Amino acid sequence: MENKNPEVITKNRLIFLFLFILVCFVIIVIRIGYLQLFNVKASLSELNKLSTKRVSGSSMPRGRIYDCNYNVIVDNEGINLISYKKESGMKTKDEIELAYQLAEKLEIDYGGLTDQNLRKFWVVNNEKKAEEKISSEERELYERRKLKASEIENLKISRITDEELSAYSELDKEAAYIYYLMGNGYYYDEKIIKEDATDEEYAYVAQNISELKGVSISTSWRRTYPYGDTLRQILGNVSTSKTGIPEEYKAEYLNKGYSLNDRVGLSYLEYEYEDELKGTKDLYEVKNGKKTLIKKGSRGNDIVLSIDINLQIALEKIIEEELINAKKEANTRYYDHTSVIITNPKTGEILAMASKQITTTSDGYKINDYTTNLLTGSDTPGSIVKGASMLVGYKTGNLKIGDVFYDKCIKFKNTPQKCSWSTSLGSLNDITALKYSSNSYQFQLALKVAGVNYYYNMPIKIDSSALDVYRTIFKELGLGVKSGIDLPFETEGYKGKQSNAGLLLNYSIGQYDTYSVLQFASYVNTLASGGERLKLNLVNEVRNATETDELGDVKSKYEKAVLNNVSIDKAYFERVKEGFRSVMEGYLGRGYMGNSPNPAGKTGTSESFYDADGDGKVDTETYSKSFIGYAPADDPIMSIVAISPHVSHKNGSSSYTSNVNKRIVSRICNIFFENYK
Repeated sequence: MENKNPEVITKNRLIFLFLFILVCFVIIVIRIGYLQLFNVKASLSELNKLSTKRVSGSSMPRGRIYDCNYNVIVDNEGINLISYKKESGMKTKDEIELAYQLAEKLEIDYGGLTDQNLRKFWVVNNEKKAEEKISSEERELYERRKLKASEIENLKISRITDEELSAYSELDKEAAYIYYLMGNGYYYDEKIIKEDATDEEYAYVAQNISELKGVSISTSWRRTYPYGDTLRQILGNVSTSKTGIPEEYKAEYLNKGYSLNDRVGLSYLEYEYEDELKGTKDLYEVKNGKKTLIKKGSRGNDIVLSIDINLQIALEKIIEEELINAKKEANTRYYDHTSVIITNPKTGEILAMASKQITTTSDGYKINDYTTNLLTGSDTPGSIVKGASMLVGYKTGNLKIGDVFYDKCIKFKNTPQKCSWSTSLGSLNDITALKYSSNSYQFQLALKVAGVNYYYNMPIKIDSSALDVYRTIFKELGLGVKSGIDLPFETEGYKGKQSNAGLLLNYSIGQYDTYSVLQFASYVNTLASGGERLKLNLVNEVRNATETDELGDVKSKYEKAVLNNVSIDKAYFERVKEGFRSVMEGYLGRGYMGNSPNPAGKTGTSESFYDADGDGKVDTETYSKSFIGYAPADDPIMSIVAISPHVSHKNGSSSYTSNVNKRIVSRICNIFFENYK
């Protein structure tokens, strides 16, 4: 077979390639011609899209927050804003002059001006002097790229003397702070120079707007609190127009489509209900430099709480008064706060919640809000867990209704004996063991759960299974597990890591693991309901936003949420509830809930520890008081938890222990039932 000439083959390939390119070129020319001559409308449409964009306005006012009786407890009010956005052609010198011009006319709080900010301002305001602070050797190193520009700037800043800075007047510092605000954040953002400007300041900027290049005026809003600091911590905070979204929240909110200068909820209710409370921004279309409103924004939706603001005010006042009264009593040196929560045990709704902390100053006593401690704190419960311990016995078959144990001290080899608070309690059944708060009854029951045949001074070693049994059932009842409250940052308390016989006995009387006040509320409600553990809740309703001050339609309403049903026979719950009623009729609980009708409850005293010298280590043995209760026992409409840590200490001048916990509970219960009958 004869081979073809390679030159002919190459020539044919080149001709084919040339023809292919020619055809492609013709197709492109025809397509362009078609678009230009026959599809002008589509081309113009595409051009319009490219030259038109949509932008959002500033953050709209947030929704209001109401109490359960529709009293407004968080609202908004309008404020004047003065802002700055850098325009093209503005140089550093121009911005410095503008900063001084504004500083002369505006009252500026420069408390946020740092030493570093002031030094940077000195550098840009004294260029020649700043340059003189760099040696020729350092400049040569910079030119040889041995030093970075940022390092040169840092050298200038570090070499500014205190004398040079001290020459700056108040006006200079105000200007420095304004200059800092003008350059803080992204260059394309509008920077807030002053929130809540006076009418005179606002008018000055308005009248001189053409001279104040880049400066603008607008109106915004801020949160107001008609009831002052009442429930203030739980209501939460919102970022300001000046700060926008703080650094630690940027990733979260930017992922949700927020802008850096948006105002957002930062804590507790404002944070938890951000999606409802936030407003909807105005939407504009910008075309050829002209901005047109295409969709009007609105303020955020309103939320209605389960809190009764009048009950809340009364509770906070009572705690504050009794804190001061208690500090005048013996042995209260380490006592510094009490926490109380009142709920509806049928629904899990929170009616009032407060914690107050007292400190002693040279001017007397100072009371601080400590309400977030209900979520984040952790307390030793003491005997209020004995109802749960009884249920462990019933559940495991180690306790029968009516079982009698003789109250006696328990002693293991090489350990101190463990006894009840009194050595004369005698023979007790499951009801009277609760009534007289017998430790020994719980100790003997715990040993049965652990499968131990106890005898005096016996050597003993048990595994962790018995403690695990207790913890599992306690969790079903609400202890050692989150309450599900519609607030962030809830703690689970502290779970001890060791396990032995002594710790098992301690656990059975509430002297080992610790829990939050919310968990105690969940626990008492579970007992009151006979085994239904409910989610705790603060928000009853979400209402749609309106353009007036009127409440909108209901968008969503809270429905009782059951977290779990405890797998223990109802008869055993009734037995514990009968024991709780007997507590309130006896010495330990009589009068604890004031004039509440047919109350049921359990008192508690726990041995606790306090860091007396503030070195981070507990070093002082104290006593803490606790209480859980509900009323009326046969059909409860309220439950209450009160925890007062460190009300007394072992090294006191006497054995006196303050009744501050009882006084607080009885006073608020009286007020509750005067208004809820």
